[in-house]
Amino acid sequence: MTRAFAITADAIATERARVNDDVHAINIANVISLDELTLPDVGPRDVKFRTLAVSAEHNLTHAATADTVNIADLRGGKIYPGNSAVGEVTEVGSEVTKFKVGDIVITHCNGEPDEYGYPLRIWAYDQPDSIGWYAEECVVGDWQLVQAPLDCGLNLWEIAALPLRAPTAYHMWRRAEGILRVKLPNEKLSTMNVLAFGGGVSELFLMLAKHRGHNAFFCSGSPERRAALEKQGIIGIDQKAYNRFATRDDMKGFGREVKKLTGGTGMHIVCDLLRGPCFDAGIMAAARMGVNVSAGWQLGTHVTYNSAGASAKQITLDHTHYETPTGIEAATELYGSVFKPTIHHEIYAFEDLPRAVVEMDQAVQTGIPIVRVAQDMPASVKSLIP
Repeated sequence: MTRAFAITADAIATERARVNDDVHAINIANVISLDELTLPDVGPRDVKFRTLAVSAEHNLTHAATADTVNIADLRGGKIYPGNSAVGEVTEVGSEVTKFKVGDIVITHCNGEPDEYGYPLRIWAYDQPDSIGWYAEECVVGDWQLVQAPLDCGLNLWEIAALPLRAPTAYHMWRRAEGILRVKLPNEKLSTMNVLAFGGGVSELFLMLAKHRGHNAFFCSGSPERRAALEKQGIIGIDQKAYNRFATRDDMKGFGREVKKLTGGTGMHIVCDLLRGPCFDAGIMAAARMGVNVSAGWQLGTHVTYNSAGASAKQITLDHTHYETPTGIEAATELYGSVFKPTIHHEIYAFEDLPRAVVEMDQAVQTGIPIVRVAQDMPASVKSLIP
């Protein structure tokens, strides 16, 4: 038996009834709870690992609030969430050759690749029979693991922040850059203006943009997170100064700020994982020929826009999801050299995972929230613990 966090359809129904179906009022701590389960046997191509650390993720929020779909109900009444982890291998199947006992690994959540490698389903979300990594021990196919780059220059908490976020940012960047270059080749536009709304994925997206030599802008209400990125040459914009785009006047004020910062050009690429009012702000901020890319919907799933205006500016909207196994490997190679995540000052205990998610949704954390699962760490990572 192992301990793992679970979300049940009954808990969702009880909490939604308590708040009269207002998903924004749901207390996630009332929905996610520790459970005990028996792990499946280790098959020929499986790997068993004990979890060392995980990061809190918004997929858990979507599952707990059932804001887009009641995934717990669709999966038979209960799911075990957790889309990324760092772990120590404790057992390998008879046909596994990539890993051995004692290896430190990171996970990825491409639960079922399509014929091109892109995910049809996400592990621990809509992938049937998948048990997530918010657990003390896990069993997973060897193809869903990557050797953790322990020599990349990051500490253990920083590595734990990246298995979900880095491939997402990498995937979004290569698509947005590719689309933009179809319209504006390098000889016509060598340096882009790149704007991002959101949290950890958006920060990594901007690190890629900066690494490629472009101007990068981070719009956030967190002064701590803006300050951390400004140390890397990324310009911060205070979202609260524009009342989180609550009114048309707020939006116009933001538009004036963007024109000031870009010499009147606007943003060639906008990364928006929030949607809601940020979508309108991103469309307003876009330069001619711009690209607006998204893989999230934290503030809303439905958007409307002026198609005629977008056509006149030749703005391209790109909706995407997560990386291929090959892209995940490529993203992992950028740990430390490009991806240098900002970590929240408190490292949460395993039992405090629900509080970590609640505080993440309240946007009060100073960086990506990390949860320490194992107290007894292997010797190979002890020097990486701050």
